[in-house]
Amino acid sequence: MRMVSLYSFRFGSIGGFLYSPITLPLALSSFPTLTIGATLPLRRYNLNLAIIPSSHTVRFPISLSPFSSSSMASAGAKPPLNAQSPPVAKKVEHVMEMVGDVRVDSHYWLRDDSRTNPEVLSYLREENAYTDSIMTGTKEFEDQLFSEIRGRIKEDDISAPSRKGSYYYYTRTLEGKEYVQYCRRHISNSEAALSVYDTMPTGLDAPQEHVILDENIKAQNHEYYRIGSFQVSPNNKLVAYAEDTKGDEIYTVYVIDAETQTPVGKPLVGVTSNLEWAGDEALVYITMDEILRPNKAWLHKLGTEQSIDSCLYQEKDDMFSLDLQASESKKYLFVASESKNTRFNFYLDVSKPEEGLKVLTPRLDGIDTTVSHRGNHFFIKRRSDHFFNSEVVACPIDDPSAVSVLLPHRESVKIQDIQLFSDHLVAHERENGLQKIIVYHLPPVGEQLKILQDGQAVDFVDPIYSVDPSESEFSSRILRFTYSSLKTPSSVYDYDMKTGKSVLKKIDTVLGGFDASNYVTERKWAPASDGTQIPISIIYRKDLVKLDGSDPLLLYGYGSYEICIDPGFSKSRLSLLDRGFIYAIAHIRGGGEMGRQWYENGKFLKKKNSFTDFIACAEYLIDKKFCSKGRLCISGRSAGGLLMGAVLNMRPDLFKAAVAGVPFVDVLTTMLDPTIPLTTSEWEEWGDPRKEEFYFYMKSYSPVDNVKAQNYPHILITAGLNDSRVLYSEPAKYVAKMRDVKTNDNMLLFKCELGAGHFSKSGRFEKLQEDAFTYAFIMKALNMIPDIGSEYK
Repeated sequence: MRMVSLYSFRFGSIGGFLYSPITLPLALSSFPTLTIGATLPLRRYNLNLAIIPSSHTVRFPISLSPFSSSSMASAGAKPPLNAQSPPVAKKVEHVMEMVGDVRVDSHYWLRDDSRTNPEVLSYLREENAYTDSIMTGTKEFEDQLFSEIRGRIKEDDISAPSRKGSYYYYTRTLEGKEYVQYCRRHISNSEAALSVYDTMPTGLDAPQEHVILDENIKAQNHEYYRIGSFQVSPNNKLVAYAEDTKGDEIYTVYVIDAETQTPVGKPLVGVTSNLEWAGDEALVYITMDEILRPNKAWLHKLGTEQSIDSCLYQEKDDMFSLDLQASESKKYLFVASESKNTRFNFYLDVSKPEEGLKVLTPRLDGIDTTVSHRGNHFFIKRRSDHFFNSEVVACPIDDPSAVSVLLPHRESVKIQDIQLFSDHLVAHERENGLQKIIVYHLPPVGEQLKILQDGQAVDFVDPIYSVDPSESEFSSRILRFTYSSLKTPSSVYDYDMKTGKSVLKKIDTVLGGFDASNYVTERKWAPASDGTQIPISIIYRKDLVKLDGSDPLLLYGYGSYEICIDPGFSKSRLSLLDRGFIYAIAHIRGGGEMGRQWYENGKFLKKKNSFTDFIACAEYLIDKKFCSKGRLCISGRSAGGLLMGAVLNMRPDLFKAAVAGVPFVDVLTTMLDPTIPLTTSEWEEWGDPRKEEFYFYMKSYSPVDNVKAQNYPHILITAGLNDSRVLYSEPAKYVAKMRDVKTNDNMLLFKCELGAGHFSKSGRFEKLQEDAFTYAFIMKALNMIPDIGSEYK
């Protein structure tokens, strides 16, 4: 399903959370406008999204006695003495024909959209049991890793408080608890201007903390639990939140009294997590069609039945999906309809919701617009084929066609997003692969708007880093953002746009003796086959690596949807680095790190650039002695799992082990089936295989269609039964086919979570357990399991 406007995580609509590390380090604070799942409606866009409370970064005491990888044997992993035989999936011929080409899928029967077929569930359980049997000998080491990773977390913690009206809002985590509490404290002097030096009083004389909602209580009777949106009403009296208890991203919205938790009206069922208040007595929300495409926007008045809600807009084109955002001024809501290449917008005046939606930017093929509001103008970020890196324009509210340019298009600088304040415009840009924040002063409301000049850049210290906007107070001069790097824990800053002063509000605590000075971060450039230079972000512990080719290395990649995999911090990853691993991110084409054309050159009939770029990065790292073939492991999730499947078929000799999470590996079959969620809306990403040119191109790289009789490295595949973005049957078929044809005895493990979806388990410690399992697999493949009583050495 796409992402509602690629960068529409609009400033921290995810209160006090960060997206899992090596994926999309989006730091968003101040949950009053939280919109988690809603901002990620694209299917194979998963990026291992783990949502962790507080200021933790994107995913992630016993003190380590670091040991060098050279002390480990270099032989491959050995099967445990008591391992059972791998499952053998039955074959049922399923013939598919298109454009004169016939394919036979012998494992098509594994797809069961009801997720209830006993034979299918039995097979998945057999695969899980086999995985457990192979990993039995490493369980003690896995448990040690889990304890070590968990030991770095300050379990009782709060996020950086965010001020909204007369309250500070924040999330709290409790020792031993999987989920967060949503809390607030009253501000005694709420009329005082916001300052970078503001702190929330917590002493005995401070206003008492009030827990609005405790996820731990709500999750008690559910195997999976996630709040995808948590929205506080403008008057701070009510809260609307969207709840998913299966992992299928179909939400139920509840409205409660913020003080008493008393329910207000009946819940809204079968909705997305895109949710906004339209005043204090109404909500706007979005529902999906039968293929889970967000296609209708609704207005709901509190106290009325959902069945009589007003449909504000219905998108009938199945290549388009709806998005919903609030302006920073909170005076307007914007409903956008977007495909991969086009986006147009309507606006709703929240003071007059009965007037319905009005057109703001028209539907023009190839024109992508994202909008906001300040004073008597709408502000528009606009992209086209000509202005591929975007420009910023403004138009009067009463004359949207009369636009004036504020920030012109630049070929070398991509305007990723803009953020508005009463007196400032903040441009979030990207140049040469690095993020930038540029602050511009705006003239008083009512004065003429013209090209903005003399922007003030915010300085960052690391050579490579990740910086993401958080929700900030529109009427203030304080910009909040979250900064991290591969060696710098997630840090929340308040920046005074008038004085240029930055104040650290919170840095994520890392227990267990972490010292950032022990680690080195670098950026290298690998030459692709066509001469393009591909950036690689690298981190390692300087006192453990030799850089002579003997070090183990984990290379991560994604490369789709224009998603930027910026180098952020991970607590879990320290367990690799402190064992002598090098960690690297290949910023391949198909992503957005180097601008819009970087994305365009890694999609459609240029998709193979993503794969050859990744291979080029691997070869560069080997050539420069960061690792060797026998020490190189790779990882990717979702569309990054497609990357894994493709490069494993193309160059299996290059890698020692691979981890593919919820991998999109049955590309051709899925993209030929418009009944599968997200297929139609992604024809502008991968191509429409009903057309012969795209059919044969996609067939040439689709991992399931290219598995062949050859040696493969050690491989771990994961899936979620309730995944609506990548059907569990895709990795299941991939594993079954590979088992049938591969010519060596290297591990091929498949782990399917039967109670989760695309983002795997929902608890914060459950996610850490998954990290420990993955790391144990990688180290088993490298024969790096220490002698702690197991049979593996």
